[in-house]
Amino acid sequence: MTETALKPHQKELFGQPIGLYVLFLTEMWERFSYYGMRALLVLYMTTSTLGDDARGAGLGWTSQEALALYGWYTMLVYVMSIPGGMIADKLIGQKKAVLWGAIILCLGHGVLVLTDIWAFYTGLGLVILGVGLLKPNISTMVGGLYKEGDIRRDKGFSIFYIGINLGSFLATMLVGVVVAQWGWHAGFGLAGVVMLIGLVNYVLGQKYLVKVGNLEPASDNTNDVSYGQLYSKLFNSPKQLIVALILLFVSFYGWYVMGWAYGLLFLFLTLITSLLMMIYKDLNSQVYKDRFLVLLLSFIMVIIFWGAFEQAGGLMNLYTDTKTDRNFFGLFEIPTVMFQSLNAGFIILFATGVANLWAKRKLKGREASSIFKMATGIIIMGFGFLFMVFAAMQFEQSGSSSMIWLVLAYFFHTIGELCLSPVALSFITKLAPVKYASLMMGVYFAASGLGNKVAGIIGESASEFGEYAVFTGILVFTVIVGGLFILILKPLKRLTHGAEDNEREMHEA
Repeated sequence: MTETALKPHQKELFGQPIGLYVLFLTEMWERFSYYGMRALLVLYMTTSTLGDDARGAGLGWTSQEALALYGWYTMLVYVMSIPGGMIADKLIGQKKAVLWGAIILCLGHGVLVLTDIWAFYTGLGLVILGVGLLKPNISTMVGGLYKEGDIRRDKGFSIFYIGINLGSFLATMLVGVVVAQWGWHAGFGLAGVVMLIGLVNYVLGQKYLVKVGNLEPASDNTNDVSYGQLYSKLFNSPKQLIVALILLFVSFYGWYVMGWAYGLLFLFLTLITSLLMMIYKDLNSQVYKDRFLVLLLSFIMVIIFWGAFEQAGGLMNLYTDTKTDRNFFGLFEIPTVMFQSLNAGFIILFATGVANLWAKRKLKGREASSIFKMATGIIIMGFGFLFMVFAAMQFEQSGSSSMIWLVLAYFFHTIGELCLSPVALSFITKLAPVKYASLMMGVYFAASGLGNKVAGIIGESASEFGEYAVFTGILVFTVIVGGLFILILKPLKRLTHGAEDNEREMHEA
């Protein structure tokens, strides 16, 4: 078939479907809006109500209060991916879910421009809902651009991941400047403007996405999912019912001891765990069941990774603001927010290189399974905290720490992220049962959200134990966890039943 005879959704650019670049740009602007606001959030909450230079008044919260809300917010942003995936799987399809998510995000960032406290909470709530609809479904659509076994899939997700981090890089470079000149709420407003650009890009690019993200019941009933029926079957499954009741008891106990917020979280996790148990039981072959189990085990690594990595927006952000010498050769002081652009900048520079390295290992027959990549990523990211240990030691000795420690920490965090995050996204599209694809992508992002909450709890503990102890603990724990997964790599690979063994270059005729 000649290039001119190809339909829009069949056309390629640089060996990848053009639809990938439509989703790339949509996600880039969505991530600009999210990371731009995330970079401001803790700093805005901890700024005095009397104002701070040109940035204006903040909320005047303590660091512990700000980190607590930061943990809840970043967790809920991703936990909402589960209902977002369910809505797409059952009601509207991935394509419409992304559209409505983008619209809600525009509204949320628009509300945050207002200075009232009600607008602050309302804006955060709308952002949580918008990301919950958009995030899991746009990633699933990327996987839908490729046929089963297409080796371009991992590289496609790496390109998509560059879009995520290009948005983050632009946000953390520009938002800090905007806030310094025009104040906090101008920064929130900028996030809304770029989200609107992302929405327009997505709408205009629909002709390249006609074959993905649609809710069309197939002949094999791949979309015939009833979550209500799965829950009803729980009462005929004694083992699963006992586990669910134990978790329910723990949820109510947590409500009593830790308060209503944690109680609701535990109840939600009980519902999701019960659903996952019933999905496992409902799968009609042992191959699918084994792959589903490996997928769930991989989410443990996801939670641990993001629990450590997301110190960037919380504890490391505050450390940069208060304990790091940000003076650039006596010429000017680098804004705190800009340091978070290091991660995104390193990803843009090294994403394709890391992806090509793993692809070459795969073609040479060397170990390059997704589980191995993810475990290696945790270890590499963990070693990044070694440099934060050095930073804390230097601060204790001299009252200030060098920027070089932050640069090195973010570099190692980035390489670790490139080994885990885009690989995990691709891994889900390989192993998840088709009719639960969006749900499992939602569970992945919920696992990321739980990692964010863990990050907030760890960050809060620094006020009691100190940064040195926290950074050291993260270093040791992550290296141990990554090493354990490498030790059990062979049995985990057997449970995937060769899902990654026959990847090859495939092109649509």
